[in-house]
Amino acid sequence: MPKLLQSKLPVGRYAYDEVDRAFLAQRVEQFRDQVARRLSGALSEDEFKPLRLMNGLYLQLHAYMLRVAIPYGTLSAEQMRALAHVARRYDRGYGHFTTRQNIQFNWIKLEDTPAILDVLADAQMHAIQTSGNCIRNVTSDQFAGAAQDEVLDPRVHAEILRQWSTLHPEFTFLPRKFKIAISGSAQDRVAARFHDIGLIARMGGKGRPVFEVIVGGGLGRTPIVGVSLRDDLPEEDLIAYLEAVLRVYNEFGRRDNMYKARIKILVQAIGREAFLEKVNAEFAAMDRSRYRLPPEVVEAIRARFGAPAFETLPDGAEALAAQCRADRAFAAWVGTNTHPHKQPGYCSLTVSCKPAGGIPGDATAEQMDLLADLADQYSFGELRITHMQNVVLGHVRQDRLFEVWQMLQANGLGTANVGLLTDIIACPGLDYCSLANARSIPIAQKLSARFADTTLQQEIGQLRLNISGCINACGHHHAGNIGILGVDKRGEEAFQITLGGSSGDNASVGQILGSAMSEDETVDAIARIIDVYLVRRTPGERFIETYRRLGAAPFKDAAYATV
Repeated sequence: MPKLLQSKLPVGRYAYDEVDRAFLAQRVEQFRDQVARRLSGALSEDEFKPLRLMNGLYLQLHAYMLRVAIPYGTLSAEQMRALAHVARRYDRGYGHFTTRQNIQFNWIKLEDTPAILDVLADAQMHAIQTSGNCIRNVTSDQFAGAAQDEVLDPRVHAEILRQWSTLHPEFTFLPRKFKIAISGSAQDRVAARFHDIGLIARMGGKGRPVFEVIVGGGLGRTPIVGVSLRDDLPEEDLIAYLEAVLRVYNEFGRRDNMYKARIKILVQAIGREAFLEKVNAEFAAMDRSRYRLPPEVVEAIRARFGAPAFETLPDGAEALAAQCRADRAFAAWVGTNTHPHKQPGYCSLTVSCKPAGGIPGDATAEQMDLLADLADQYSFGELRITHMQNVVLGHVRQDRLFEVWQMLQANGLGTANVGLLTDIIACPGLDYCSLANARSIPIAQKLSARFADTTLQQEIGQLRLNISGCINACGHHHAGNIGILGVDKRGEEAFQITLGGSSGDNASVGQILGSAMSEDETVDAIARIIDVYLVRRTPGERFIETYRRLGAAPFKDAAYATV
């Protein structure tokens, strides 16, 4: 690729061509007309609803919410500034990062949505297929293209899946929404086993990657760990095989009951072997040459991603260690918020959007602008949104970490808690969502404040705490080592605790501990659960390991000791 063209490509993100831009412009104009007809009364809400949902626009408790797609979680600095502008001009000055690596704006006026979509289109962004019974945003590893252990950069294949799935004529009206995640590493950092389709890359024969295909996972009313259909899918058959899976689901998935319409229900109802037999029959009947994904096509897509211009640097580990010895707060942050990079002298850093007492996943317009500036200065103009509702600067020189940390600290973004107890995943809950039974935000804030002490969090160690405001599980509570579910208890907000969930390689569904409690009782109960863990754990044992060894009984006894 000529150097001039390469220099113009956005790092880590697929560069739109004229066809892409023309399509977005046309889509905005279509929706502008639909909004005008709704405002004039020519369209009723029932008529307008499917049209707005196809453009990511929800009607919630107090206002419209717009969900903006961030494909495979990657953003340029310019795109982050566009989101900051939307937050400042059309919302209340902030946005909310979601578990699908998207961003939501919760205070949108209907009449403003075409203008917002114009802003997004100018920044090569959109809200298409962020709602509806279609293939949603394909998520990926937040350290893609940087992690030492990856077999391939999964963003390239996520982009291929995005192009294949966008407005797919067969899969626009599936029985229910459909979610795909892809990991470029054998280590599952994308919760692949809790997706409708999870893909995990491994190196196969002849130096070519293959994928394990996991199908039928999900959370919500019926949380299920997905089943592995095969672990040797060649890269060239990726599109064909996924098409076969979707066709089987589209034909046999239930449409008579929305609560039983997900692919996980179909897989459980007929069993893995019967489902696999149907997929294999469909796959065998397809004209595979039409779907073949040869290496040259993959490379053509890869070529539209900009590559960072890494410098040849000495290993900065010794100098970084000296800085850590000189500043304990910096050392704590490096210990939790950085990740090894495949390029010597660099690392990836996670910016926590979970300050003590804060709202998980929220970022102000000013913070978005700062993150964009930091990306330009320190990470080749590129950012990533994680499915844990944080932000990653993927390529930062080790010798510049300290100055980045200082700027984050000064702007409320320097919390050293990634992977720890206060790195809470939470949905917006009843403060915004019309489906919720309880508020997720206040209990998340109370727990964050209760365990804010950095030394205490480090003593507790790795622990995933997730909160959902209703059984739809947008906060992934079933996948948390500790999960909290908001319920309606005789007209009052209450909370159930689940224990034992995990979303990684050894995935498991959390189990309900007992009856629901009030908000303050729940916070106290979790504190007692943590105390049991600290007393009963063996050296080096994480919370999930202690729970699996001891079972629920000692934790339940502690949780309900004073209830």
